[in-house]
Amino acid sequence: MVPLEPTGNNQSAHWMAFSVGDLQLNLEVPEGVWKPTHNGVLLAETLESLSFSGESVLELGTGCGLHAIILAKRGARELLLTEIDDQILIHARKNLDSHQVETPARLLVADWIQVDVSGYDTLVANPPYCVSGKRYRRYFIDTLILEAHKLVRPGGRIIFIHSTMGNMPKTISLMEDCGMSVKILAEKDFPFRDYYSDDPDFMLEMAKVPGSYSVRDGVHHERLAVFEGTLPEN
Repeated sequence: MVPLEPTGNNQSAHWMAFSVGDLQLNLEVPEGVWKPTHNGVLLAETLESLSFSGESVLELGTGCGLHAIILAKRGARELLLTEIDDQILIHARKNLDSHQVETPARLLVADWIQVDVSGYDTLVANPPYCVSGKRYRRYFIDTLILEAHKLVRPGGRIIFIHSTMGNMPKTISLMEDCGMSVKILAEKDFPFRDYYSDDPDFMLEMAKVPGSYSVRDGVHHERLAVFEGTLPEN
């Protein structure tokens, strides 16, 4: 998939047209919603390569609905899609409808893991990190892992995207501490986006994270990986 690379304000209104596998997508991204970046794109490509046949799937932070469309097309039985704002969900619903998604999809306003549900087969997420809005940048990664057992059934799985800047070894260790088996489903290097270097404090933080990035021909690169964690049966 070759997405349109955002320029300027990544939260301005935008249309994105691209393909994922054999899916042709044309998404409306409203103002205030992040356009799918490399993280969302790699996660989308990975989800398209998997089967969710007959599964109940919870997506935390559905954004414009990109991943929800793919989950439906790959066989999900039902979807629960969350977002922090009802207007974002309204636009996500428009994108689902315009792509003829027939899978029952419940849309719920919720703040990250503050969702009063349980027993889902799979949880999908693109945790914020660079622009997390939290002093502790790993907040969304750590809470996802620590609270997954409340949202996902025993033996179910979580699938999420992660950057080397977020300290992958720490994530693997935390997942294993929670009894999960861990797989990396996909990984790929990408050059830094402009807004990384626009934040000097962020760059200083990342320099302290072991293996957070590489520099090739003067260009900073991060490695993104799609993690799958399978929860213990008991």
